[in-house]
Amino acid sequence: ALSLKSGSSKTIGVIIPDVVHYFFSTVISGIEDVLYERDYNMILCQSNEMWEQEVKNIRTLLSHRVDGILASVSKTTTSFDHYESIIEKDIPLVFFDRIAEDLDTDSVVIDDEAGAYNAAIHLLRSGRKRIVHLAGPPHLAIARNRRNGYLRAMKEYRLTPGADDIVKCDDIESAERIIPEQLKRVPMPDAFLAVNDLSAAQVVMIVKRHGLKIPQDIAVVGFTNSQIAILTDPGLTSVDQKGNEMGQIAARMLLNRIENPNIPVQKKI
Repeated sequence: ALSLKSGSSKTIGVIIPDVVHYFFSTVISGIEDVLYERDYNMILCQSNEMWEQEVKNIRTLLSHRVDGILASVSKTTTSFDHYESIIEKDIPLVFFDRIAEDLDTDSVVIDDEAGAYNAAIHLLRSGRKRIVHLAGPPHLAIARNRRNGYLRAMKEYRLTPGADDIVKCDDIESAERIIPEQLKRVPMPDAFLAVNDLSAAQVVMIVKRHGLKIPQDIAVVGFTNSQIAILTDPGLTSVDQKGNEMGQIAARMLLNRIENPNIPVQKKI
């Protein structure tokens, strides 16, 4: 856990899956803007996408007697008892981006389905028909919603994706394993819609490595609008997640909950 700023007894705990992920770094920046304005400390914890570490993070924050917790769920978290323990202790909890759907708590997310839908429509309008969706873990709401957005766009164009058109591929390692096999398909995909920019950027590298041109032969769209989208060659088309804005909204929701504990639960999209 990383503790930032001193001189105030008011403290907020923040749990993120990956501190080096561009999106989460922008969320942290937005959270900081609000907390520092209101003279709050921040204790930052990283789960490293591991349920076990997430549980430890919460124990750490509870031992520090934080006034509230902001959290984004790890990829491997399927049990939420540790978050329920926060609620049972009457400590305000706000989820951002990746939420625990079954818990009745404040949350803020982007419209993942609309984002993926618009990205898929962009590809379809440019003449792509064999679009493969590189998906995230199906137990995560953000992954399911992005998948649903892709499917809705395909349905509008009367296209029915096959079993090989939706594959779990959300990191560099899985892209290296899956994309070469995708490029062997006949007919070959003419576009990839990725669940995040990291996998999309790796797709760009692999496609070029196979002697194919982007976007002439294969188009690629990511999700985050991170710095990596600018650094790829050619530049990566991507859905903007607006992490800084999400962080600010989540922080304001939490402080509002601390000051007004009996207000109705808010779920912002």
